[in-house]
Amino acid sequence: MSIYDIPINSIDGNEMNLNEYKGKFILFVNVASNCGFTRQYKDLQQLYNENSDKLVVIGVPCNQFGAQEPGTEEQISIFCSEKYDVTFPMTEKISVRGSNQHQLYKWLTSKEFNGRKSSSVKWNFQKYLVDKDGNLIDYWYSLTSPMSSKITNYIK
Repeated sequence: MSIYDIPINSIDGNEMNLNEYKGKFILFVNVASNCGFTRQYKDLQQLYNENSDKLVVIGVPCNQFGAQEPGTEEQISIFCSEKYDVTFPMTEKISVRGSNQHQLYKWLTSKEFNGRKSSSVKWNFQKYLVDKDGNLIDYWYSLTSPMSSKITNYIK
């Protein structure tokens, strides 16, 4: 299954069509509003602004790590917009690991689906980069800044 075929809803409840992002890099990031890494929204937005012709950042709210994303989708959307001026796409709140893991994260974390490597999501703000053809490039843990050359060198 291609990553572009995975159904997921946007934060406002409408279907998000990942096919729209074919030809661009996609950086998926599981996000949370009450995390020590929440300030990374600023860098994620900067990365998106500076590379929007070739990259889309997709924020994926998740409440599985320290219950740091307890709000509703509406509350999350307002928080991101008002506090960090987020304009990049956001999904509905999902599970990124465990028995209720969303198909998107099954693809991102399983070599069986992505054909590249398996991983586990360790904490909020873990980043997965997919290339312009829908192939997983790599992933980075929370400590890696969105503006790190580890990420930006791929999209230059």
